[in-house]
Amino acid sequence: MKPSSVLYDAPGPRARRQNVLYTLLFLVALAALLWWVVQSLADKNQLAWAKWRPFFTDSRAWETYLLPGLENTLIAASLAMVIALPLGALFGIARLSEHRWVRGAAGTVVEFFRAIPVLILMLFANAAYAKYTDITPDQRPLYAVVTGLVLYNASVLAEVVRAGVLALPRGQTDAAKAIGLRKNQVMRHVLLPQSVAAMMPAIVSQLVVIVKDTALGGALLGFSELLASVRPMSANYGANTIACFTVVAVIFVVLNIALTSFANWLEGRLRRGKRSTGAVVGAGTVEELATPGEHVGRDDLGGAGEPT
Repeated sequence: MKPSSVLYDAPGPRARRQNVLYTLLFLVALAALLWWVVQSLADKNQLAWAKWRPFFTDSRAWETYLLPGLENTLIAASLAMVIALPLGALFGIARLSEHRWVRGAAGTVVEFFRAIPVLILMLFANAAYAKYTDITPDQRPLYAVVTGLVLYNASVLAEVVRAGVLALPRGQTDAAKAIGLRKNQVMRHVLLPQSVAAMMPAIVSQLVVIVKDTALGGALLGFSELLASVRPMSANYGANTIACFTVVAVIFVVLNIALTSFANWLEGRLRRGKRSTGAVVGAGTVEELATPGEHVGRDDLGGAGEPT
């Protein structure tokens, strides 16, 4: 029998038999559900090779519909990521400011845009661009989608940054101030670099949300993204809606897995870098980072000598 811990009691023989029984029942129910889905699709002729053939034999399905839609999805998602990440970091840091008016203004902006559904932000942005700008109707959906994604996701990322910095031990800030670093230097050189690895999973999940939410623009704004290509493609290839949705879903899955894998690799690299580096900050480096006009002596660094 496996030993128990404070948080987990190892199951006994009877509990293990029940767990095996429940697992078998779940697998049987799942197999029955899958069989029912496949049989229903087969009865409606949705699994016929003629409906899936265009994706394997006709390059026009990719060149005319899927690849242009994927390109627009990547453009909108990339622009939103590039703008939302630094903007979210800026507002997250502002929410940690010691100045009440900065903290209050940043908090108001973040809470306001975080509370509004991203689809409403896209619709408002589209209406604003149509009324107050000269952006052409063809480009307006892209601008509206990117604007909505940036406003919403920057607000969410601001909370991620704030939580990541607050999760660090208080001693990190105290030690940095003890060697003479200013507030912005403490944030740039000490707190943010250490919190990036901890924030990475939440940041990655939000980037995945950005990629998927581009489909909202195709649904209501006429943005020609990947999911919006299903309707004309299905109409052109004989009402193969199930096949089109399946292929588009697989593309989204592959895209998000690639994004997650890259972020996991980057997170692992950052963590290995933190474990492998044991650099000691010398007196010269501390003096360079210290406030101009202030000189840090050796006694302040734990060494011998008289402070100047």
